Amino acid sequence: MKLWLLQICLGAMLACACVDSVAQVVPSSQASELKNRFRIDHMVDELTLFVQREYGSAPVIIVLPDGSKWYSSRHPESVKWVDGLSGDIITINKPMPGPWQLLGRVATGSSINKVSTLDIYVEPLPQPLYQGERLKITAKLLGDEQQIRMPGLDYLVNWTAKFNSKHQSSDENFAAGNLTVGSYKDNGKKLDETPSDGVFTSNINLNQPWGHYRFQVVAENDIFSREFDMDFELQPMPISLDVTEAGDEQAQRWQLSIAVDETQLKLAETYFEFELVGPAGLQLTIPLNNLSSNQVQFNLPQVSDFGSYRVKGTAAATTQSGREIVLTLPEQYFNLVQPPEPPPTAEELAAIAAKKAAAEEAQAKQQALFWIVSINAALILFGIIALLIWRKRQNLLKLQAVTAQRLAQERSKSVSASLDEIDLTMPDDLDKP
Repeated sequence: MKLWLLQICLGAMLACACVDSVAQVVPSSQASELKNRFRIDHMVDELTLFVQREYGSAPVIIVLPDGSKWYSSRHPESVKWVDGLSGDIITINKPMPGPWQLLGRVATGSSINKVSTLDIYVEPLPQPLYQGERLKITAKLLGDEQQIRMPGLDYLVNWTAKFNSKHQSSDENFAAGNLTVGSYKDNGKKLDETPSDGVFTSNINLNQPWGHYRFQVVAENDIFSREFDMDFELQPMPISLDVTEAGDEQAQRWQLSIAVDETQLKLAETYFEFELVGPAGLQLTIPLNNLSSNQVQFNLPQVSDFGSYRVKGTAAATTQSGREIVLTLPEQYFNLVQPPEPPPTAEELAAIAAKKAAAEEAQAKQQALFWIVSINAALILFGIIALLIWRKRQNLLKLQAVTAQRLAQERSKSVSASLDEIDLTMPDDLDKP
């Protein structure tokens, strides 16, 4: 198994963290490689390891000369460790002299490079630089002024790009402050050509207020931080657009006006491509080349669907200084609104009035019929309820009469029975003198 150590950065540091020191170069005779082993001389004050692993493998384990081990999750405070999917970056302050060993899934073909300084290279911003420009500039991580290339390095180092306003009162960005405008990536996406080739490509957004800025790029992680600064000017977009509605003779047509600043761009080498996007999935490409004047006005394709439309455009041009640029033009919008109907004629107004009167009469008849039916239904319902109440009352009176007659009969029977029980015979005592 070959040593999977890609880069070893060796340097000397002073005890004070805020002061940079002159690093000591470790001669190749003092740091040898044997598979996954290397030796550190007593002259080394600081050691930075760039370790390349197989993708998705666990972080390495470091075996010190005295046999003790360090892990990414357990190590002294003087050690700083950043691990990713395919590598580790480890900085060791005052490493122990002697033979060291790395345990882990070694990436085939990795080797040791002895470096003493770690720095970044950032390609300067071109001038003049315009709003809306598609910008491709690169940056690199350097060890001893040599480019460091390592799979997965994109995940181990964070690049941040900022525009810091110079606060000049005549500039549009006077009150803009500090703007984070993008980063640098080595992932093979967007403008980056090849993933993991050590070349980081910008994705900076230049749709910012124009004016004077300080461009700041910071490459950092938990182990190191490097910064690049430069002053530059972001100039206004040298092309202006405007969408206007055409005259009455061309109803539902719009015109696009283009103005090119010839002091900034070469008119003969300026080419346009527009896209008209509208309702119902409308997408029309409109190329425009060979401009004869720096101010052009042309008709957009006629549209018929009511709704919102937008015009997107790009321009490929050459600056007066000879730099080839691509500009993303500001989007333009317009709406196709359904026109109002013409006023009705006298005959149409009379017909509308007659139709309205007929509708009102029909509605009045319908309402009258509704009330007649409702009132009759209510009267019938009231009569039925009154009849039911009357019949119930009659039945109740009959029942009361029958009950009273029955009680009278029972009472008379009771009286008769009481009279029958009375003894009308005279007692025998009354016959004696």
